[in-house]
Amino acid sequence: MDSKLFTNQHILAWLQYFSENTDIDLEHVKLLDITRKNKNLIPAVEAHRCVLVFTEAGNKDIFYKMWDVGLGECEIIYNEGSEPAGPIKRNKVSDMIDRGINASAGMIVLNPNARSTIKFGMDNKLFATGSVKYVGSEIRAVLLSKMKIHENKNLCVISGESIAVEAAMMNGEGTVIAVEYKERDRETMEENVNQFGLHNVVIVDHVGEDTMGNLPVPDTTMLVASASLEQELAYLTKLNPNMEFVIYTLDFKAAASMRDILAKFGITDFTVIQIAVSKLTSKNVFENQPAPWIISAKAGV
Repeated sequence: MDSKLFTNQHILAWLQYFSENTDIDLEHVKLLDITRKNKNLIPAVEAHRCVLVFTEAGNKDIFYKMWDVGLGECEIIYNEGSEPAGPIKRNKVSDMIDRGINASAGMIVLNPNARSTIKFGMDNKLFATGSVKYVGSEIRAVLLSKMKIHENKNLCVISGESIAVEAAMMNGEGTVIAVEYKERDRETMEENVNQFGLHNVVIVDHVGEDTMGNLPVPDTTMLVASASLEQELAYLTKLNPNMEFVIYTLDFKAAASMRDILAKFGITDFTVIQIAVSKLTSKNVFENQPAPWIISAKAGV
């Protein structure tokens, strides 16, 4: 068997094998070939009760990473070897953290606590600590909603670390380009990518042909308004004349001038909203959070 390619025949053989040797209803199985580009195991397991995973040999820490993000109670159904034959074995992830994958094969992951809906606005405590000051989870949920994410959409996220992470979890078929100008922020982004087992994130240090020219063209870009905003818009609208944008700013002047800035690039289809969030403190007092403006715009209209 090719360790990097599971054909339809291979997939059908594994489905037949598990059908004959388990009592699992295969009608509800999510198929996931993580030997292919952009496939994320952990988000898929978090969102589905039953995942048939196709893996290649040499993945040494696959079960440790699952355990590390709280999936230790998931059950793995598997066999020894690379062919769908022989006795079935069943173990919890927590009992398998010291072993890896020694053969290209299929395995079933059962997660009784899987969620069935998209997860918006993760708690900031779940992200890697480092140089990044993450946007509040409620605001992030709105930004992600405005990005209209679906599985095969290519995205660019500029200076929006936690947004890039959540977008990559939702977007299993597309690429997320995470632009981080500061070296320490790129290091924190890399920590998050490793922590959540994301394989569809590409981290670059600036917007330009030399960093993005060979990457998938984004359909949507989320960016934080900064001094380089016009430079970013100039390159991105040239790259994709129909680019959709979601722009975040806490600066009233930047929000007020957005109409004129976007007009320079022929963008007249846009909306501006402001989000305000207040949280009840331990002293029974509501504390106001930063209230950003969010601009949604589409080029080429």
